[in-house]
Amino acid sequence: MNGKTVMACIDAAHASLKEHADEIASLDQAIGDGDHIINLLRGMDALVAMRVAIEAEAFAPALRLAATKVLSTVGGSSGPLFFSMLTGMAKASSDDAGVRAFAQAFAAGVEAVGQRGKTGAGSKTMMDVLIPVAGHFTAIADAGASKQDVLEALPRVAEENMLATRDMLATKGRASFLGERSRGHIDPGARSSQLMIAAVCARLAQG
Repeated sequence: MNGKTVMACIDAAHASLKEHADEIASLDQAIGDGDHIINLLRGMDALVAMRVAIEAEAFAPALRLAATKVLSTVGGSSGPLFFSMLTGMAKASSDDAGVRAFAQAFAAGVEAVGQRGKTGAGSKTMMDVLIPVAGHFTAIADAGASKQDVLEALPRVAEENMLATRDMLATKGRASFLGERSRGHIDPGARSSQLMIAAVCARLAQG
């Protein structure tokens, strides 16, 4: 795992978000501010533009570099949240490239997001995808799952929990002002997180 791996994951996530941009925008217009995908793509475009710098770094420094750029380019709440995710992962990463080590780093990143956003599962946010994915990742890694097992399992967990946000009552962000009207809509942050997880897993499965 190094800067080139980080950049490959960014490329995969970027392509998936662009492909589903209209869908995410529609979800956000229903219960949010309508700018979630615009902000995310602005940040992704900025990361792609600094490809050479990211690819030249080791894994943790590449994550920190990406985190700093995300914080300065992504508007709304997403910038600080993804900054926390990447920084948390960087702090918890090590020279160990094994499945358990990466599970620990991912869990640390998710915990950092929760601390920054002061929210957890059940709030109809991206955390409703990130928390169960991190939990499942840690559990199967501790049980000795292979890289392939992980890359097949995590997208399923992400999709299941993304779909579950449809029936949730929003308690955070602009959607919370809608009260019961927030039910019946998939959370745009959960959807974008699920798409990025699936895209990154698919890319890493290629070797």
